[in-house]
Amino acid sequence: MFTGLVRDLGQIEKIEDKSGLRRFHIRGKLDARDLTEGASVAHSGVCLTVVDAKTEGDTSVWVVEAVQETLDKTSLAQKQEGDRLNLEPSLRLGDELGGHLVFGHVDGVGEIVAIKQEGESHRVTIDAPAALRPMIAMKGSVCVDGISLTVAGLTETGFEIAVIPHTWSVTSLGQCGVGDSVNLEADMLARYVARQLEFTK
Repeated sequence: MFTGLVRDLGQIEKIEDKSGLRRFHIRGKLDARDLTEGASVAHSGVCLTVVDAKTEGDTSVWVVEAVQETLDKTSLAQKQEGDRLNLEPSLRLGDELGGHLVFGHVDGVGEIVAIKQEGESHRVTIDAPAALRPMIAMKGSVCVDGISLTVAGLTETGFEIAVIPHTWSVTSLGQCGVGDSVNLEADMLARYVARQLEFTK
C-alpha cells in the first residue's frame, strides 16, 4: 500500500531480459531500510518487489523484476536505460497518510495530449482508456505515474490535472512531453463502486 507521495526521482541504470522477466537496476536515494529483499516499492505507480540491493555512498542501487503481464499493462515496457522513475516505498504501520491510498496496481496506461503553463503551474491533459474514465471524477483523486493528484477537469476522452511547481520539479512530470505514456490508477473507492454497479445493470 502506498500514498502517491513521491519520495525520490530515481534512474534506471540497467535493463536485462532474462528467463521471461525484465530486470531493472535502479539507483536512488531511498532509505536502505526500505530496500530489503522482498520489500515493495512503487516505481512510477507500479508496485515491484526488491530482489537485490546495495548501498553505494549516499545512494542505493537495487533490482526489481517485471513479468510480461506487468510489461503489457504498464508503461514499463517502454522504459529505457537512463529514464527517471517516481519512487515510493510501501507504507509502514503508523506512517502519515498525506496523499490517498494507492495499491500500486495500474488500471491502464494514459497518454499526455496537452501541457499548458499557467503562471508557475502546469495543466496537463491526459487521455485515459475508456474502461477507466467512469472511475475518474471531478475533484476526485487519481494516481498518475505514482503521483497522488486531484482531477482538475474532465474531457471527453480523459481528464486534466493542475500540477504545482513543487510536484513539477521533484517528479517525472516535469520531464514529460506530449505523446508520453503514463501509468494510471483510479481511486480505490471508485474502483469498487464501478465493480458493484456492474451487478446492478
